[in-house]
Amino acid sequence: MRTEHPFHMHDAIYAQPGALRLVSRGNGDVIAKAAERLRAMDHVILSGIGTSWHAALVGELMLAQAGRLGHRARALHAFDLAGYGLAAPTRTGIIAVSHRGSARSAREALERVTPGDGVGVAVTGKESDGLSRADFTLRTVEQEASRAHTVSYTSALALLAMLAAEVGRDDGFRRALAGLADHLALLLGQESWEELAKRFAGRRRYWFVGGGPNTATALEGALKMSETSYATASGFNPEEFLHGPLAAMTSEDLVILVAPAGPSHARALDVARAARAVGTPVLAIVEEGDRDLAALAAETIEIAAVPELLTPILAVVPLQLLSYHLALESGANPDTMRSHEPAYARALESFVP
Repeated sequence: MRTEHPFHMHDAIYAQPGALRLVSRGNGDVIAKAAERLRAMDHVILSGIGTSWHAALVGELMLAQAGRLGHRARALHAFDLAGYGLAAPTRTGIIAVSHRGSARSAREALERVTPGDGVGVAVTGKESDGLSRADFTLRTVEQEASRAHTVSYTSALALLAMLAAEVGRDDGFRRALAGLADHLALLLGQESWEELAKRFAGRRRYWFVGGGPNTATALEGALKMSETSYATASGFNPEEFLHGPLAAMTSEDLVILVAPAGPSHARALDVARAARAVGTPVLAIVEEGDRDLAALAAETIEIAAVPELLTPILAVVPLQLLSYHLALESGANPDTMRSHEPAYARALESFVP
């Protein structure tokens, strides 16, 4: 266990450009074979828990649009898929995402595959054998030392994007994906993340809001904040946020708005306007040149203009860095999920993952 900066999470965040390049080179043959089988399925279900669930949500849209599967692609939480009798029909592909491969629900999700006419695909870390039941295994990265998974998440998203491009034979999407590592490397070096954290530390509550594929980014950002600095954080899409949670927002909070170009951008502007009316500052993740949100936000972070389906790979990184540096500000260890504290160690030992 590391006890001071740089913690393991810091190393993993900055390893992401290189990891994206490596996963794109190391899984090509398996992706081609898995895509051929998935293309023939009547249904494709993506499943996971926690960070892996957020990857499955993005993967659903990638396969529906770039993969041209439409409503044949669906994300189902692994807990629901395994525990609530949602039996997969015949000719169904199940894509189980689990970095460590140790989540019981993820393993049970693969058991829903019908032998013979179904197919199971695992998206998991290197040296993980917990999802060995899968017909095809796509490998992300080495097991992370930090409990706050970062590089394994963006690597899983990249693999799901590659799979979607192959299923849908979408060369344009594949080319856009190939440039993400360079965009990500530039993003990691362009902000003073420490100063940003100092500016927004100590807020009463952190509201993460994003739409479309970045609904998952909002959920992932809130999860990382909870795991690392133990702050109170929640994630919503903009429509849900405006229909209820808005009433709980105060001027002592911070809204982190993930709003690149896309169908949800207009509703993101409504969230920013509502926050301004209440007096709540907004930190906005926007596409380069977005002047509309810049005019409403206390701070903006720009990401490269890429297809909206790929923006979660870029947009999540500022949220990882914000969570990391807020943890430093609060004196928390971002790697351990408090497992180094006796009460939380007992809590984590009280259940089976």
